[in-house]
Amino acid sequence: MSEPEASLRLVVGLGNPGPQYADTRHNAGFWLVDELARQHGGHFRPEAKYHGETCRIALAGQDLWLLKPMTFMNRSGLAVAALARFHRIPLPAMLVVHDDLDLPPGVVRFKRSGGHGGHNGLRDLIAQLGGNDFLRLRLGIGHPGDSREVLDYVLRRAPQAERTLLEQAIADALRELPRLVAGQWERAVHALHSRRVESPPSAPAGSS
Repeated sequence: MSEPEASLRLVVGLGNPGPQYADTRHNAGFWLVDELARQHGGHFRPEAKYHGETCRIALAGQDLWLLKPMTFMNRSGLAVAALARFHRIPLPAMLVVHDDLDLPPGVVRFKRSGGHGGHNGLRDLIAQLGGNDFLRLRLGIGHPGDSREVLDYVLRRAPQAERTLLEQAIADALRELPRLVAGQWERAVHALHSRRVESPPSAPAGSS
């Protein structure tokens, strides 16, 4: 896989606003950008013109925008498009962090371009941006096993064992971000995808 042509300029965490959603699986993207800001002394503040909360940090010698859309998940593209167009940030210079039902809890993967995979946040991003050639960071949350239970599942709090795996995945992903910023896409992908993940202990169905 070739290296991205553009330096990373924007990291977007996907989630839903409000305290009732803060600890739900669907907000894993928010968890990562919150931790990234914390590690680099950044603080999010509301930006009405970007329909979200923004923060600026320096990472590996590069200024980065961090964005948390406050539009609810299925309108996330409105916020991303507003910031990206105002600052003329091309799609390949964006990293979008989101929860992923197709990966087990704690598994994390970088991905470049592709479809939305049924994720409503990604669906709206692709529609609003007019393309899909942005980078993604997929945070595995597992699947409930029945498609009819997906909505309830993603809007439920993860059990502590799962949350611990997600927090470790976020920590490992953040260690690779400087490589991504430096344009070392293949090295970052190899390092992140080579990490080992322990399976969480099984829990009774419906537990949280």
